[in-house]
Amino acid sequence: MHQRKRLRTPHIWTVSLFLGLGLLAFALAMFASPAQAAPSLHPVAQGEKPNNDFCLACHQEEGIDKSLGSESLPVTINPTQFGLSVHSEEDVLCVDCHVDISDYPHPEVKSKSIRDFQLTFADSCKECHEDQYTAAHDGVHQTAMDEGDENAPLCSDCHNPHTQSRIIGETSGELTIAARKEIPATCATCHTETFELYKNSVHGSALADGNTDVPTCTDCHGVHNIGDPTTDAFHNNTPALCADCHDNEELMTKYGLSTNVLETYVSDFHGTTTTLFEKQFPGQKVNTAVCSDCHGVHDISKTDDPETGIAMQENLLAKCQRCHPDATANFPAAWMGHYEPSPEHYPIVYYVNLFYTFFIPAVLGGMVFFILTDIYRRIVNRVKGAKHA
Repeated sequence: MHQRKRLRTPHIWTVSLFLGLGLLAFALAMFASPAQAAPSLHPVAQGEKPNNDFCLACHQEEGIDKSLGSESLPVTINPTQFGLSVHSEEDVLCVDCHVDISDYPHPEVKSKSIRDFQLTFADSCKECHEDQYTAAHDGVHQTAMDEGDENAPLCSDCHNPHTQSRIIGETSGELTIAARKEIPATCATCHTETFELYKNSVHGSALADGNTDVPTCTDCHGVHNIGDPTTDAFHNNTPALCADCHDNEELMTKYGLSTNVLETYVSDFHGTTTTLFEKQFPGQKVNTAVCSDCHGVHDISKTDDPETGIAMQENLLAKCQRCHPDATANFPAAWMGHYEPSPEHYPIVYYVNLFYTFFIPAVLGGMVFFILTDIYRRIVNRVKGAKHA
């Protein structure tokens, strides 16, 4: 009996040990993080598309990449960021864009560089965004691409397809506030120097402070059908472009700004010449100043800024001398800018205008009165002469 008990004891301990190890392994497998757990790839049924969980089972792992020639393309997709993207919200599948992939293992990638790989997806967005795709092909970016610049922006360079959040409100149909704030940073990816100028301008600094009433890059340049800003037509259209905001009475009243800037510009020498020239010779460069010649392009500052504001005569003189090199210190004082004459601003001009407001009607009215009375007298004289005859 005693020998049998001694023989059974090691057997029980062995079984217990294996059971314990099995339970421990099971517990570790249950609580392992997704990034650490081995992906479970179930075969895709014939004719079905793999869902995004199928793709993320591998692509959520950190540090995975794909060798493309001498370059290495990271292919890790953050599942949280992708889950918050507009494509995920709209139930877009990975394979809707990666149309050559339907199962694992994937087909061989023949691209020899990251840019070559990105260019293979240049037309993918057209399937869902045909209007934007068509507009972009009329823009300056596509023109650069057609001329051989492969680094010209693609859709995915501005809109990361794996992280792009919703930019158009579902109910408003307009650009969201968050998206509007991000526009300059998106353009800065390529236009770094221009962004630095804009960032410190009156518009850029206001946007950075949270004011979304100010114009961003797309308000002046367009969104997808971006025109060439170096053309004469774009230059000549600057007054109308600025007037989109500065003629908006509701918006300008909000900030205590005048809405007469376009009218006062068109009524002075510069504006009159520009308007007439554009009508007679559309698309040709006019040799008189438009808004950007005096206020700047991306580095627009407040007019009362002591260092750069053109309300300061010495600052304005430097602007005038670009076209009028012989201009002296008194030259800017002869220009009223966008002020309308008033007893406070340019009182002499105001009172001269006021004088002529009454003088000209009085002179013309007197002349009309004289002519009418003369006609009346001549008629009376003829009637009297006829009676005496």
